[in-house]
Amino acid sequence: EPMSKRQRKKLLKQKQWEEQKDLRRQKRKEKRQKRKLERQSKLDSSNEGNDRKRMRREVVPSTLRLIVDCSFDDLMVLKDVKKLHKQIQRCYAENRKAFHPVQFYLTSHGGQLKSNMNENDKGWVNWK
Repeated sequence: EPMSKRQRKKLLKQKQWEEQKDLRRQKRKEKRQKRKLERQSKLDSSNEGNDRKRMRREVVPSTLRLIVDCSFDDLMVLKDVKKLHKQIQRCYAENRKAFHPVQFYLTSHGGQLKSNMNENDKGWVNWK
């Protein structure tokens, strides 16, 4: 049966694809090994300490102060208190990572917010 030009092209492309399969596998393998070596060299170069700790040494503290007044939590619904807790956690975490961290204070911390934080995040007592 005579083949159309389009069918011949498809067959030719399929053959080329099959023939180059080993080559593609080899390239992928080399790429993986290259990435692995890069990761190992990074780890070897950072043996002096954790990246975060190294970053903390370069940090310049800011003179700004951020104060969160939590005295209105008795007027909030439990759902809103939980959202406030998540927001405070996020602010604390981002502030720790910042190159110019502000002084972060929680005031009038008690009531629903404190009980929620005790239930869901026992590590908050270690916050600085």
